[in-house]
Amino acid sequence: MGITYRRILLKLSGEALMGNLGYGIDPMVVQEIATQVAEVVASGVQVAIVVGGGNIFRGVKAASAGMDRATADYIGMIATVMNAMTLQDSLEQIGVPTRVQTAIAMQEVAEPYIRRRAIRHLEKGRVVIFGAGSGNPFFTTDTTAALRAAEIDANVIFKATKVDGIYDSDPKLNPQAHRYQSITYGHVLANDLRVMDSTAIALCKENNIPIMVFDLSVPGNIRRAVMGESVGTIVGGFCEVI
Repeated sequence: MGITYRRILLKLSGEALMGNLGYGIDPMVVQEIATQVAEVVASGVQVAIVVGGGNIFRGVKAASAGMDRATADYIGMIATVMNAMTLQDSLEQIGVPTRVQTAIAMQEVAEPYIRRRAIRHLEKGRVVIFGAGSGNPFFTTDTTAALRAAEIDANVIFKATKVDGIYDSDPKLNPQAHRYQSITYGHVLANDLRVMDSTAIALCKENNIPIMVFDLSVPGNIRRAVMGESVGTIVGGFCEVI
């Protein structure tokens, strides 16, 4: 089976880097993610990554506890840069050239986000990790993933999670829950399935960017997804829901 997607945007939650820890970063988990990314880069796929910061700081949670929302979101953005730099180090240790670009200027540790430069890095086979979200409070890193995917003309967003796709109900509570193979943007929004926030889904719909939701913890799943294998649920503009 050949490569289905040539340029991908991989969306990682901060929690994905945490593993089974209660807080922070598990170096073994980061190393495993880096190994999976290196595998697809070696096959000629261009990889950009947006990483969250929830393993270190969650702006929404801090705001609900009384912190100013904008301030909390900016702190969360800085947390994403910590994760981005950690992932960059793991990738470069195994020989994958990587650049971190941030939406908030941090020139001593990362490049500023410049769309044309990001695309050039991708064309040269470098992984580009986008940190600091969109640079604006009140927007999630899911929305950032949709925005950056549109800007760099990514073929797909890979939403790597801890579950193997999208279900019509919580599979932990309902053993009869149905996992969708494919689903429309409209169905996600109408049924509030919380794959990504509504702004991110709307951006993907407007720009016709499919979203593949799959389980990151299964070794080789990123490669399988790149090859077009059915490893989870794909969200797009289909005529029917399966």
